[in-house]
Amino acid sequence: MMILKAGELAALATAVFWTVTAVSFEFAGKRIGTFSLNLIRLMIGFVFLGLFSLITRGFFLPLDASPSAWFWLSLSGLVGFVIGDLLLFKAFILIGARISMLIYASVPPMTAVIGWLVLGEVPTGQGLAGMAATITGIALVVLQRGEKVNGARNFTHPVGGVLFAFGGALGQAAGLIMSKIGAPSYNAFSATQIRVMAGIAGFVMVVAAFKRISKLLAAFRDRKAMAGITLGAFFGPFLGVSLGLVAVQLTSAGIASTIMAITPVLIIIPAVVYFKEKINPREIAGALIAVGGVALLFLT
Repeated sequence: MMILKAGELAALATAVFWTVTAVSFEFAGKRIGTFSLNLIRLMIGFVFLGLFSLITRGFFLPLDASPSAWFWLSLSGLVGFVIGDLLLFKAFILIGARISMLIYASVPPMTAVIGWLVLGEVPTGQGLAGMAATITGIALVVLQRGEKVNGARNFTHPVGGVLFAFGGALGQAAGLIMSKIGAPSYNAFSATQIRVMAGIAGFVMVVAAFKRISKLLAAFRDRKAMAGITLGAFFGPFLGVSLGLVAVQLTSAGIASTIMAITPVLIIIPAVVYFKEKINPREIAGALIAVGGVALLFLT
């Protein structure tokens, strides 16, 4: 019988925590909208990361980062958080966290492709097979045809929501590559805090430009939404990032990344129990194939 060690357990906990985050943010997003959700959760995440840095490193803000790190990590935050997460959370509202997180499993293949084009990191044959399997699993789910309406058979999941989810995945993948370029060895938590600060600045401008300040203030008065955002921020950007780093430190990056990638499978349970979604065998098979593809990609 396989016995999980500390690193594998940390990776499994990370996958569970990101599942909690996805469900919490779907709930909150449907109440207050994506603009307010993104800005508030980044603000909460900034505080958690700052306090953690204060305890572990002795200072609240990442003042020891180089100018180059600040530039690339800030750019990464704008691309990953402002553009990527804005699109992803819009997908949460349109197609739900379950399908969105399944599509989000395309982040590793996208990251590998961008890394190949930008950094010259050539994937192996097994890695290419993993990318193909992941995309196949996702396609198996999102390309389902629904019942005929006025003689036409539409896709089961709204095309707009699917595109938003893919856009969110692309933004996250590009942001990860920018982080690697600018700060390959800088403290992961402080690097995340810089990205979060850039994300906050970006969303403040977006909220102001779209005149959503009144909705933002109203969101702070929505106790249920604030509880969901706080829960999601604590288990995702804070605990998820922390335990993800622990997992990589205690076991191989391939094993840790593969275990952490099972979120699209784990999220099936709360989707059925909490959101009363109907899951068909094709969707379960698609999720398993996509996760298997991630495993191939990371275990090369």
